[in-house]
Amino acid sequence: MTEKTQNNRHPASFRDPSGFLFNRDGRLYRQINQSYSADYERLMDSGLYAALAARGDLLPYEERQVAPASSEIAYKVIEPELLEFISYPYEWSFSEWKDAALTTLRVHRTAIEHGMVLKDASAFNIQFHRGRPVWIDTLSFELLKEGEPWIAYRQFCQHFLAPLALMALVDIELGKLMRTHIDGVPLTLASRLLPRSTWLRFTLLIHIHWHASAQRRYAGADTSERRRKRSMNVNSLLGLVDNLEGAIRRLEWKPQSPWADYEQTHAYSDADWQAKRRLVDEFLSQKGPSSVWDLGANVGTFSRLASERGIPTIAFDFDPGAVELNYLRSRDEADA
Repeated sequence: MTEKTQNNRHPASFRDPSGFLFNRDGRLYRQINQSYSADYERLMDSGLYAALAARGDLLPYEERQVAPASSEIAYKVIEPELLEFISYPYEWSFSEWKDAALTTLRVHRTAIEHGMVLKDASAFNIQFHRGRPVWIDTLSFELLKEGEPWIAYRQFCQHFLAPLALMALVDIELGKLMRTHIDGVPLTLASRLLPRSTWLRFTLLIHIHWHASAQRRYAGADTSERRRKRSMNVNSLLGLVDNLEGAIRRLEWKPQSPWADYEQTHAYSDADWQAKRRLVDEFLSQKGPSSVWDLGANVGTFSRLASERGIPTIAFDFDPGAVELNYLRSRDEADA
């Protein structure tokens, strides 16, 4: 095996000193570095990995006895279950983003209960796998240190609470701010864009408006001193999770779009509509595709002809309302 093959790092895996993804012989592995060994052993020995994987909240993986990509710093090599499709937060519907936020908080809560915390609350660490959100970053867990605040609190607010609040209360298209703000929507920006009425909603007041004010006030200050002043015990950490979860659940958006009612408002006659369904169904029977992408799927009527056959199917549409209704139906019917 050549040195070039051994060090074929995945281009999207470069920021975390705890480890990285690499490709070898058509398979994807994650190297865990020695610097992360104590955290990894706690993840496995505490039962945290088993609990999250069994619930479907963490992408499962297997330890492999293969040569690491950088042996001088390696501790272990694992092989994660492969994802069928990669999506990004700014492509999600409102409820996809909301479910991703709630999954992140559920993962963090379970970590606390097992003596760990999420050190990273990036929305990019969530993917939709077989129809539901799943946490994909094995290296995001670290040992809980009694008295320390949640290090990823601001990141969670920037990646989840702020975008969802802007989408629900200002304009659904504001989720696209994450295209240009990959570290999350700045809370100072979110605070300016949100309506004044949100200052009367306690959770948005403290987690966005006051949080943004604190960022401005303490910009450039000693972060270790700030952490000491914000000491939090385990009950406080769990209380913060409860509060953030309540804030997320209370955010709602009702789809409004002419395409959202496509099944009732399309221009086909009943005969033509049924003929189109038969045509698509016959095509799927003849071709037997291994996967299907439905471009311009509206609310997913024809996408389901494929997914009902067990074919991995991705439905695309430009309209937020149609995508929202399609996702809600897929989620409620457990249509993966």
